[in-house]
Amino acid sequence: MSTATSGNAQLLYLLHQDPTELMEALSQLRAEDIAEGLRDLPPEAAAKVMAAMPFDRAVEVFDEPEIASRRCSMLLTMKDEDAGELIDAMSSDQQADLFREIPERERSRMLKLLPDPTRESLKHLLKYSPDTAGGIMTTEFTSIPSNWKVERALEFVSEVARAKETIYVIYVIDPATDTLVRVLPLRELLASPRTAAVMEIGPRRQPLTVHADTDREDVAKVISKYNLLAVPVVDDAMHVLGIVTVDDIIDTLVKEQTEDAQKFGGMEALDAPYMEIGFVSMIKKRAGWLCALFLSEMLTATAMQRFQGEIEKAAVLAMFIPLVMSSGGNSGSQATSLVIRALALRELKLKDWWRIAIRELPTGLTLGLILGIIGFTRIVLWQHLHIFSYGPHYLLVALTVGLALIGIVAFGSLAGSMLPFLLKRVGFDPASASAPFVATLVDVSGLVIYFSVAVLILKGTLL
Repeated sequence: MSTATSGNAQLLYLLHQDPTELMEALSQLRAEDIAEGLRDLPPEAAAKVMAAMPFDRAVEVFDEPEIASRRCSMLLTMKDEDAGELIDAMSSDQQADLFREIPERERSRMLKLLPDPTRESLKHLLKYSPDTAGGIMTTEFTSIPSNWKVERALEFVSEVARAKETIYVIYVIDPATDTLVRVLPLRELLASPRTAAVMEIGPRRQPLTVHADTDREDVAKVISKYNLLAVPVVDDAMHVLGIVTVDDIIDTLVKEQTEDAQKFGGMEALDAPYMEIGFVSMIKKRAGWLCALFLSEMLTATAMQRFQGEIEKAAVLAMFIPLVMSSGGNSGSQATSLVIRALALRELKLKDWWRIAIRELPTGLTLGLILGIIGFTRIVLWQHLHIFSYGPHYLLVALTVGLALIGIVAFGSLAGSMLPFLLKRVGFDPASASAPFVATLVDVSGLVIYFSVAVLILKGTLL
């Protein structure tokens, strides 16, 4: 039995036992294991366990990502006094995340539980979109005046260390203008003479900063490119509003990639873990896209009706409809996946669409040629091995399939690569160019290409 599983079992077993035993058991568990156990408990039971912990341990557990999706439901079952103290002890960015999840009707009541400074800071953070640097920043950073000596700076850091989210980076502020003038790694302070001025040590480069409205993906790019532990968020006057730490970026990118993966599967992004989504909410998230895709697929039936005569005359053509349709959809999905990822990483911009078109067209033709040769060879081989008879005009049938595959795969690659650009241009998330949507689009066009090639090649023989 793993440690986490054991921790869950102990929490569940001891919940209704003597509180002393519960506290003793909790003291032997890591915060991560306790958080996992709380995640598996009903909100009321989880709140009881939190109330039985020492306050510092409760805060530590409450900060664990394992129960991020349960914090809101747990707090709403706690006593107001306990809930207020716990929220006040959270880091400011975690507070903002929490209040975005609290129902509107409860938000005002929960805000009243907080001290005035915490409440005002939280209201300020909630003004920013969660997709921006301001929406994920914390206001708990370590700053010192530029006229301090190293010795005084180190004394200050030791005093405030426990109250700050990170102390590995010190922000030097001009006391006259309250603007950011230097960013000092803590290592520089520790390695410098105690009598030196803080402005005389460390790198003298312009500090790397982002603005509050900077997209969180751009923030992630800055942190990754320059290998930062945190990046300051400033206004136009270089006043520090907060900092975005690397762990905050990791959390937000995991959420964003999860949303993109769900959209790419042909549904709305879930706003809670899978097992916590209600039945009605799950239907709402999935039904809309399924209906849209179903209606789109009706175009496929319409296209087949258009070529009903050809199918009746040459029934052998119907055997290869799934083959050619799936090949086009697969090539389109490949191209869409590559372009969406490149757009997400800022490797491509909207203006690069023509470069992608020029690249994908010959790529699609080549891939189609490879599949066409395989399809042609398969039909001829099956005919000669007497596995199946495609009739006296089997070579023309094989040629039809081969040429159709070239056209369909080329079109699929081109359409799949252009669709994300089109959606981004009109203001939609490129991830909405899901694999099912691309496949549906290529299915309809693939049928038209397939039967158009068949009419050209088989006219006068099978047609």
